[in-house]
Amino acid sequence: MFLLLALLALVLWAVIATVVEMRRDGYRQTPTDWSRVGEPRAHDRAESGHIYR
Repeated sequence: MFLLLALLALVLWAVIATVVEMRRDGYRQTPTDWSRVGEPRAHDRAESGHIYR
C-alpha cells in the first residue's frame, strides 16, 4: 500500500511540475516571417509516379 501511495504522489508531483514548466517556458506562437523563408525546392512539388534524376 505504501508503494502505491508513493507512486501516486510521484505521479501527482510530475504532472504539477510539467504544467508549471509548460506555463513558464516562454514558448509562444509567432507568425511566420515569409521574407526569411527560402524558395520552394524542386522535390516539394514533385508528382508521385514520376522519376526525377
